[in-house]
Formats: sequence, C-alpha cells, structure tokens
Amino acid sequence: MKPATAAKKLGVYLDATPADFQDGVVSRAELNALQADPPQWLRDLRRDGPHPRPVVAAKLGVSIAGLARGGVTEALTTEQIEALKEERPEWLERERATQAEVRKEAARIKKRNAERAEGDG
Repeated sequence: MKPATAAKKLGVYLDATPADFQDGVVSRAELNALQADPPQWLRDLRRDGPHPRPVVAAKLGVSIAGLARGGVTEALTTEQIEALKEERPEWLERERATQAEVRKEAARIKKRNAERAEGDG
C-alpha cells in the first residue's frame, strides 16, 4: 500500500515518518508488524506527534471540520494539543459543545431505531 495509506492506518502524520517509510511501499505484513511491535520512531510519533488532523480532533474532542473552523489546519504535537486544552479558546469550547450535541443526537436516533426494531419483531 502507499505510505499515506499506511500512515493513516497507523494514526501518524506521514510527513513526520522516516524518509524510507515515506518513499517505500508498505505490505500488509509490514503494516501488521508495525502495529504488533511498533519501532521506536512509531512509538515516539504516537506519543509526541505531530499528529494528523483526525487524531488532533479526537484528542481535543471536536470534529475535523471544527478544527478547520478554529483555524487549525496543520498537524499538532501533543504539547500543542495540551496547551490548547489548557488555554480553552472560545472556538474550542464552542466546537466541543457542538460535538457533544452531535453525539447526543446520534445516541437518540440509535435508541429510537432500536425501539422501532423491537416493535417490528
């Protein structure tokens, strides 16, 4: 698979991976080996970043679109993410509230659908 696909599956920012990873092709077996026994560079990236936007969004409790609305368009390190959590800028609080509403609505719909399915059975 392409390095970008492998990086996405590993949850790391491609540009921060070693050059030989970026320039190569990753087989399914190699990906499985990286997941099962991550080398030091992978452990460091997962711990310290920079992290890709989906990981940043998850760590901040917002959507990827919420990151963009907040002006975050680049990968962030764990340190930068922690600083944002401490600073609690207005955009982050707003996006967290929005994300909480989205999760609540999804849970409501899931419950409603489950109740309907019970009624049909």
